Amino acid sequence: MKYDVVGDIHGCYEELIQLLEMLGYSRNSQGKFEHADKRKLVFLGDLTDRGPQSLKVIELVYELVQQDLALYSPGNHCDKLYRYFLGRDVQVRHGLETTVEEYERLTPEQQEEISHKFKKMFEEAPLYLQLSEGSLVVAHAGIREDLIGHTHKRVRTFVLYGDITGERHENGMPVRRDWAKQYEGESIIVYGHTPVEEPRKVGNTINIDTGCVFGGSLTAYRFPEDTTISVPSSMPYVAEKFRPFDD
Repeated sequence: MKYDVVGDIHGCYEELIQLLEMLGYSRNSQGKFEHADKRKLVFLGDLTDRGPQSLKVIELVYELVQQDLALYSPGNHCDKLYRYFLGRDVQVRHGLETTVEEYERLTPEQQEEISHKFKKMFEEAPLYLQLSEGSLVVAHAGIREDLIGHTHKRVRTFVLYGDITGERHENGMPVRRDWAKQYEGESIIVYGHTPVEEPRKVGNTINIDTGCVFGGSLTAYRFPEDTTISVPSSMPYVAEKFRPFDD
């Protein structure tokens, strides 16, 4: 199977449509997406928040997953939105407020529909994906080699938030170790979560969160070709959001 792994979308629906077209996906006469080469999309989480059209992204990704044209694993923003839809006491900030604003403009029936779709997709999603007999691993914030194959609480924290130390920078952002520098496994690990100016390859890892919602681009990694393709963002450029990993 050939895969196209899409990085953090964060509500950038128009860029997602452009990227799908560049990757060769189109709607057939029945209105369903397809690819002439029978490729499959993979979404590595953080579909929503901060961008202008989070709910349209949910609708599209849900449709693609239901058609078996795509796979999905969640990111930290997905996890928080899921808890919001469950009625949990979450803080509506750090981007969630933009999704909630869209949601509150819907009718009660529309709210129920989008909430149901997202919760179903989230609940059916694996914490991370092992594809092509393990030669490709897709995890939102990455995963250490010794954690692959496990799903305990420590794995969940790593996959959703990265290799965090528990400390925070002056701007409130968590301190994250650059785990990719220590990765020596044979599996290719595709991840996002931390915005980078360009796709960042370190050994057999690649970070494809190129900060679309911060004015960068939306990137997909093509497997097994080991190539990337990106579309530029329509959002304002925010330089301080692109930062290196911590040592």
